[in-house]
Amino acid sequence: MSVLSTEDEGKFLMDVRGEQIGIVTEIDPIEQVAYVDPEPTLTNAWIQSLGRGGAGEDDIEIPSENIETITDSEVRVDADLSSEA
Repeated sequence: MSVLSTEDEGKFLMDVRGEQIGIVTEIDPIEQVAYVDPEPTLTNAWIQSLGRGGAGEDDIEIPSENIETITDSEVRVDADLSSEA
């Protein structure tokens, strides 16, 4: 299990196949949940990368126990979430 922090906002969410699933819009560091926009626009992605956005009502919740690794640019989950499965 990885520990989430607000520094992870704006990173890309990737699945185990390396497919981009969305962008992390917000982190709840107390509940250890990442909120992910599965269809970010270019503007939203840019805003999130600056750490200025927030979770939307259509964002999906990813609990930290489903996160395999966190790097400087991505959060990778331990599942295949792509639509090409």
